[in-house]
Amino acid sequence: MRRFAVLIFTLLSLTFQGIAQDDELNTLLRELKVSKEDTSRINILHQIQDSYLDADNDSALYFNKMAEGLIDKLKAASMRHRCYHAFVKIYHAKFNNEMALDYCLKAIAAANDSFQKATSYRAVFSLYFNVRKKDSALKYAAYAVDLTERIKDSNNIATMYGNLCRIYNEMELYEKAEAFGKKGIAAGNRYKDYKGLLISMNNLGNCYLSLGKNKEAISIFEQQLIAGQKYKRIRSVSNALTNLGVTYYNVLDKTNLERITARIKEMAPAFDPADKMGQSYHQLIFGYNFILNKQYAAAEKEMLKGLEIAEKDSITAAMETIYQGLSSLKYLMQDLAGASFYEDKWLVLNDTLQKQDLREYSMDLETKYETESKIARIKLQASQLKEKSIINYILIGSAAALFIISVLLFINYRHKQRLQLQRIHDLETRQLLTATEAVLKGEEQERSRLAKDLHDGLGGMLSGIKYSFNTMKGNLILTPENAKAFERSMDMLDSSIKEMRRVAHNMMPEALVKFGLDTALKDFCNDISNSGALQVSYQSIGVENAKIDQTTAITIYRIVQELINNTMKHAVAQTALVQLSKAENQMSVTVEDDGKGFDTAMLSGSRGIGWSSIQNRVEFLKGKLDVHSQPGKGTSVLIELTV
Repeated sequence: MRRFAVLIFTLLSLTFQGIAQDDELNTLLRELKVSKEDTSRINILHQIQDSYLDADNDSALYFNKMAEGLIDKLKAASMRHRCYHAFVKIYHAKFNNEMALDYCLKAIAAANDSFQKATSYRAVFSLYFNVRKKDSALKYAAYAVDLTERIKDSNNIATMYGNLCRIYNEMELYEKAEAFGKKGIAAGNRYKDYKGLLISMNNLGNCYLSLGKNKEAISIFEQQLIAGQKYKRIRSVSNALTNLGVTYYNVLDKTNLERITARIKEMAPAFDPADKMGQSYHQLIFGYNFILNKQYAAAEKEMLKGLEIAEKDSITAAMETIYQGLSSLKYLMQDLAGASFYEDKWLVLNDTLQKQDLREYSMDLETKYETESKIARIKLQASQLKEKSIINYILIGSAAALFIISVLLFINYRHKQRLQLQRIHDLETRQLLTATEAVLKGEEQERSRLAKDLHDGLGGMLSGIKYSFNTMKGNLILTPENAKAFERSMDMLDSSIKEMRRVAHNMMPEALVKFGLDTALKDFCNDISNSGALQVSYQSIGVENAKIDQTTAITIYRIVQELINNTMKHAVAQTALVQLSKAENQMSVTVEDDGKGFDTAMLSGSRGIGWSSIQNRVEFLKGKLDVHSQPGKGTSVLIELTV
């Protein structure tokens, strides 16, 4: 079972001003009505926007757009940076990172001095990190650190170091993360920058959690809690309480977890009602407290409240953690179906986020390629225009020669254009195949790693526990009731060991690595038949001694595995046939069942993860996929490929 660690980070630290007193805001609104359309009116609009920012984002956005329009009208270039940076703060508060990023880049271009530019660089690298573009985030982080240090901006250097601590921690570069976290704390204390100090404490504590240093993490978070209360930073207090709650749960410190739970409830009225992530994690902490007190029904109730908050606002980090927590709770309640349900929810969400990362990476590559292609085409067109102009001057006296040369140039141009289009098509195809290959290899590497960890790590631990319990049994005097309970527990432990081995085997079967595809598929089909879920027959033709590349073998095995799983889930079939045949360099895979069948037209609009996985793998092998099925007449899937 996975160890829980909620990493509550603080990254983007844009300076938000508090709400002005009502009489001050009313005074500004009255001044706006009588003001002239000049730069003083822009300043009034900015002050009104600042007053509304924390309490009413929509009003802040409305007045800042008025300021932007007046800046454009007056061409007041020197006032653009403040306006654009205000948009960054507004859209960040509205959780619209894309719009915030767009205005942040505009703010960099509009900066009037190094201080303004450093401010925008700090914001842009944080925003890039929030939208999961780590390469761009690191690039702008380097710019921001360099500029902030050069101008000796003591008000922001601690925050900068704290932000870098988070980035390097999430990239698993823990040595750098720890170094920057400590530098941030030192700078925060030196320059009395309490905001930067708290950010660095928060992120350094989470770095210690990643390293498994729970004692050091608890020490930092307790310091963060005291400092957050001292300097009245409510969000830091909330983060510190959450991280302390999770850490005390991890180390099974019931007394301190009860203290943290009580503190969260006591401070609940002071927390930001818009902080839905914090609210969802607080409910998780309440659930953890009930778990350590063995009040499982109450724990489930609190964790479901947190899940409802997270799902409503699509807070994926909280959703992942609560899914894991609920799965663990269901195991404690001996509800294996419920545990499996939440484990599957976590796996689907985790898979979706990984694919989202890949899509964003592919889009970045595509955008970069398109930009370079446009530049190349512009240069080519400019060169052609210059060449045509020279030719026109040289051949001005001969109409016939001009006509011939023009025809030749046109033919040459069309030929180059066709070649360019072909190159673009080839590059796009290669890029798609590279991305698909990276996903499949990464998936198999992760499966192999998890299978090894489960078998060698968790399997050994469970077997050791079983041996210890058997040894203890001979030395204990138990009542008949306790003896029965002990035997039931041993049976559950045996079932857990068998289930763990089954999961590890499914992730990376030993037969596939040691004996090849034919033996692995034969074992897989026999295992399914022996389980009673479905009678699967296996046939192989010409593959007994065939040498098949390991990547190809793993991919074919996963395709068959997914097809049989789909048959068991959806087909209501009694029997199935798996056939693998090879002739020279051609291989075919056939999977048939006698199930209820379906309309194959549904596949064109299918968004299921399983079917997409099958299609991606067939495309990776450059194979052909053919599906035949009708309602009531079973299903036949044929895959042909060159090996």
